[in-house]
Amino acid sequence: MKVYICLILMFLGIAAGNRCTLIPGKLRQLDAGLGQVYGVNDDDSIFRFSVNDWVQVPGKLMHVSVGPAGIWGANRQFNIFKFQNGDWARKSGFLRQVDAGGNTYLGGVNKDDLVYCLNPYFTGFTGADISFDQLDGHVKYYSCGLYGCWGVTAANDIFHRLKVEANNCRGNEWKQVEGVMFMVEVGTDGSVYAISNTGIVYKR
Repeated sequence: MKVYICLILMFLGIAAGNRCTLIPGKLRQLDAGLGQVYGVNDDDSIFRFSVNDWVQVPGKLMHVSVGPAGIWGANRQFNIFKFQNGDWARKSGFLRQVDAGGNTYLGGVNKDDLVYCLNPYFTGFTGADISFDQLDGHVKYYSCGLYGCWGVTAANDIFHRLKVEANNCRGNEWKQVEGVMFMVEVGTDGSVYAISNTGIVYKR
């Protein structure tokens, strides 16, 4: 997909009323948080947006996320990595999609759409052996922000995870939200954006 600066501005929490500017390059997936933008292309190469261009980051990932929890990613084998000391450090566990936008913890889903969040005990932990708490339910995409987490099911139904806090990443229940969306992404400032099946972007 072509990358437009307006999407980057929205995910950074900056006013989205600005005009869109086409940025050179193509990415399959991108994520933004805390003033940083990362993405991966069809070859699983990783890029970071710097000034007016994309700078390649060593390594191969199919999904990358940046936020208060740091810079995390997952590869084609569903291995989990965190960017530490200038390199990707392998972590225990397996996830297909990761999200670092939560309040210092990582969330994500595995290949079976089961939902997990990093156990709060391992927040800031630099070792390889970490532990995740499993949530009830199934979603294909999970994203967290300042005021909680959101998920989208395989049927594109939208759910909000209630009572998610810094010391309680599990929350306590799902609340369905009206609408059908392909993906929901939460910004660092807590703003919620969604993409429809036809590629139209919405803000809640």
